[in-house]
Amino acid sequence: MYLSTTDAVATARTGSKSKSTSTSTSLVKAEAEAGTGAGPGAGPGTGAGTGRGRVTGPVLALGAVSLVTDISSEMVAAVLPLYFVLGLGLSPLAFGFLDGLYNGATAFVRLLGGYAADRGGRHKLVAGSGYLLSALSRLGLLLAGGATAGIGAAIAADRLGKGVRTAPRDALISLSSPPDGLGRAFGVHRAMDTTGALLGPLAAFALLWMTADAYDAVFVVSFCFGLFGVLLLVVFVPGRDAAQALAAKHDVARAPAAARPRRAPALALLRVPAFRRVCAAAALLGAATIGDAFLYLLLQRRLDFAESWFPLLPLGTAAVYLALAVPVGRLADRLGRRGPFLAGHVALLAAYALLLLPTDGRPLLVGVLLALGVFYAATDGVLMALATPCLPEGRRASGMAVLQTGQALSRLLAAAGFGAAWTLWGIGAALTCAALALVAALAGAALLLRPTESRTENPPENRTEHPTGHPAEGPPERPLAPPPSEGTA
Repeated sequence: MYLSTTDAVATARTGSKSKSTSTSTSLVKAEAEAGTGAGPGAGPGTGAGTGRGRVTGPVLALGAVSLVTDISSEMVAAVLPLYFVLGLGLSPLAFGFLDGLYNGATAFVRLLGGYAADRGGRHKLVAGSGYLLSALSRLGLLLAGGATAGIGAAIAADRLGKGVRTAPRDALISLSSPPDGLGRAFGVHRAMDTTGALLGPLAAFALLWMTADAYDAVFVVSFCFGLFGVLLLVVFVPGRDAAQALAAKHDVARAPAAARPRRAPALALLRVPAFRRVCAAAALLGAATIGDAFLYLLLQRRLDFAESWFPLLPLGTAAVYLALAVPVGRLADRLGRRGPFLAGHVALLAAYALLLLPTDGRPLLVGVLLALGVFYAATDGVLMALATPCLPEGRRASGMAVLQTGQALSRLLAAAGFGAAWTLWGIGAALTCAALALVAALAGAALLLRPTESRTENPPENRTEHPTGHPAEGPPERPLAPPPSEGTA
């Protein structure tokens, strides 16, 4: 499905672009895009682009890897909330801590994965290591039996692998995509990833039905899918040299080797004002995101359906996400990425509201799952596309790791805080606090990501590049001459 659409879009591209640009100018344009979200009237330089960027082979290959890996992981993850709360009898406070731990405890590993990937351009190697660790964690679940400690260790290994691979994988997507097609590229990848999230619970449900609740069978099949994903990465995702050649073929803007920044701590990237604002907005909104596992539990309590149907709840969310990921990504490329990102959190607020209102039956179920699907489709890949332009090519993985780490830590705090509020004050009061927090976070994020074209006290032409690769304020020491055209000295 995606191969045909990407080829059709690619044929619509006309004209040619210069393959050599000033690093300082590109970073300034990147900052403008990230800070403004590329409004409707923005030109190509501000990131709105044409929305016709080609989705390259590496993006499709990485999407296939994520699809297979997500089948593996979601086969296990779909039953964890039910197992923790109803099987082990954990309190909402304890579940909130475990849910936050599941999503955020390995956040700092993302920084290590991003740094290791940028050092020498080993994005494929680092990402592959993370995928392999997650696959092996399924064997840990098989060997753990019913021991809680063993299950916890296997889950930690799975999250460790996810933390290591996420930033290098997203960096590979950004480095393999043209600037005007970042939203579409991430949308296609997230759609393929979500296909795996859709198939995983179905596979687990079918296996449990055929084997009379034999969880060992689920773990074995999950391991096989995870290992197959690693093999796909090794065979079909190009290495560093091949990726550079493919980038040149597809006209992907890349910094010249001589202009690449020297290494600096990943957190030094926060000195880029545009990137700092994106990170702050993502962390602020993450602190008001309680997580879909809690929302599924609230649905189960409100609707009181059979526990055996609980693993199928994520399918509704995944189906909406799958349908909207690519269209929303294309819309973000055309109209700007700030608007869809904020609108996605408005959809999450709608899910909170539905659970607070006296809604019942099918409208509640469909409404919450629809809102969650819109939330993920409008925020996950769009956030990466929003942050990518303000990061130098040689620091993409490190920058994305910083962004994802801040978001994961804030969501960990949100999950633990919501669990504590639920335990102390009850469901209604806890959800009301979460909704109010999200309203405040949306206002703060809109302010952080507000358009910056009106800031004329230091126009782009008066900015130069810092030796570390960050734009510096002040007039240039000398005018930047345009790069020589191809075929000239």
